[in-house]
Amino acid sequence: MTDQSVLKTINPFDQERLNSPGQQVDADASPDRRETGKMAVHGWKLNMARKPDPGKKRQIVEAAFRVFAGKGYAAARIIDVAETAGVGKGTIYEYFRSKEDLFFAVFEEMMTDTNSRISVTIAAVSGSAADRLRAVADAVVTAWLPKLDSYALVMEFWSAATVSPLRRRFKESFQEAYNEFRRVIAALLREGMTSGEFAADIDVHKTASALIGTWDSLLLQAWLDPGFDPLGASRAFVEVLFNGLRSKEIKEPS
Repeated sequence: MTDQSVLKTINPFDQERLNSPGQQVDADASPDRRETGKMAVHGWKLNMARKPDPGKKRQIVEAAFRVFAGKGYAAARIIDVAETAGVGKGTIYEYFRSKEDLFFAVFEEMMTDTNSRISVTIAAVSGSAADRLRAVADAVVTAWLPKLDSYALVMEFWSAATVSPLRRRFKESFQEAYNEFRRVIAALLREGMTSGEFAADIDVHKTASALIGTWDSLLLQAWLDPGFDPLGASRAFVEVLFNGLRSKEIKEPS
């Protein structure tokens, strides 16, 4: 097997680990991680001394989202992100140590955006627990409808949680996000139980988990099939679920 064919079998998240002295230098490694001479290292230290600009950091993350979504993690380069963001390549390293760190920042931004949409929806919608759950269901799905072409990133995030050198960070963040999401949905279900809107014997945690899993699945199907209607499917499923959850008197046969 040739060196080139060996490289092709290596996981893209491990590619950066190959760069040791005597091997090909990673073009996306930060200046202090490459054998580029004292001037480059000195420049890195000077850049790191600048005061971080939150607006520029967000600009870079948004550009990285577009690049990673369009090219995939393996093919994306830091220079691509820099050009898309309209900044120099060195500027990227003022905020992120590596392409992996930048990829994780994109993941965190996407999770934060989804959680923010859910929180805003719950705070803005009044009425019954069922009405608020309907609003949350719509918010989860509609948040992705304009960017379904980018849903492939979610698959890459899942991959990073299993094979990336940052897999522990990805896995822990996924766990934290799902735990918080389940907590929010379970609280709405419990609210409906307390008000008498839902039956008193619901397992709120299992029901919340099933709902979240349904939304994940519907978005995946929508990504795979452009003709699939995830919003309509979600609304239909939620109504079927509510029919089973509603509190009602059941008369035993006499």
